[in-house]
Amino acid sequence: MFTGIIEAIGKVEDIRSEESNKHFTVSSPFTNELKIDQSVAHNGVCLTVVGIDADRYTVTAIDETLQKTNLNALQVGDTINLERCMQSNGRFDGHVVQGHVDQVGVCESVEDHNGSWIFTFSYDASSGNVTVEKGSICVNGISLTVVNSQEDRFSVAIIPYTYEHTNLQHVKPGKTVNLEFDIIGKYVARLLKK
Repeated sequence: MFTGIIEAIGKVEDIRSEESNKHFTVSSPFTNELKIDQSVAHNGVCLTVVGIDADRYTVTAIDETLQKTNLNALQVGDTINLERCMQSNGRFDGHVVQGHVDQVGVCESVEDHNGSWIFTFSYDASSGNVTVEKGSICVNGISLTVVNSQEDRFSVAIIPYTYEHTNLQHVKPGKTVNLEFDIIGKYVARLLKK
């Protein structure tokens, strides 16, 4: 389980394909604290550490993950948001994030509001995912609050700290992001369909 509070920005150092899988080698400030078989969220995608070498570690994404997230678009040199799983004795600062991306969204606009930013994202609403104003949404692993909710799009307001300490600073209109919708909202939507 994660909270959506980004711990660090990592850098993709190498990408290796093997059959339908991709192995990503990432450098991060906390690699020396990792161990094999540990879960780390990468742009909101929970992946298992399968190798560690100095300040770099390797994770593997299978085809299912590559098809449902924006990890397939990653290139060497790209930055990614990183969060280790929540410790049971820690504070729960964000919201419940599973690291299971529901779908990708597309950045529609980024508005500079003189010290903050409004990002608007669209998504395919046919899968039944919903947002609500003042509800939680996870964008590239970042726990955010929805400030404007529509049927197939939503907006979030970004403070300078979040902008500077995540890869949102590199997200421009047309770029895809990973979306994990609020788990409570997903269960309510499923129950209402029945």
